[in-house]
Amino acid sequence: MMSTRALGLGSALRKAALNPNLVRNQVAMRNIAGKRFIQVESLRPAQNIEILNSQRLKRPSSPHFTIYQPQLTWLLSIVHRGTGIALGGLFYGFSIAYLIAPTTFDTAHIVEVVAGLPEGVKYAGKALLAAPFAFHSFNGVRHLSWDLLKLLSLKGVYRSGYTVLGASAVATAYLTFFQ
Repeated sequence: MMSTRALGLGSALRKAALNPNLVRNQVAMRNIAGKRFIQVESLRPAQNIEILNSQRLKRPSSPHFTIYQPQLTWLLSIVHRGTGIALGGLFYGFSIAYLIAPTTFDTAHIVEVVAGLPEGVKYAGKALLAAPFAFHSFNGVRHLSWDLLKLLSLKGVYRSGYTVLGASAVATAYLTFFQ
């Protein structure tokens, strides 16, 4: 065990630290100071919700859309998330449908159904599938370049954003009309 001298405690500090009366007084003071003298009243759950809702109405709301000018960065971020959710939902929906009814959703049956559609519906369907796929792919490459610490200046972010929009438009047109 280390002595108080080795720890660098002086005689006054040693007396204060090792005095049992002082420790007892500190515990008593902590118990007195730690108590709250607040009267508590039990409320029904409906009253609790009413109080909470009234407090929420008085709380200030975030200004987000109401005062800020739309910027390319957050618009593309919102669209990227939306296209990811849409493509993922479409993939999982088709996969589950194939598991439930494999004879209805086999490749031959799908080709037969699509072949019977009018040309306008085919092009619209291809565009609806190609646009989110192209945008999400190109914007994903943009995010990967950010992970490599490229194009992170304000000019680079906007230039890559407009590049993603242009490349997505060209790829959508190509996939819609030439594939």
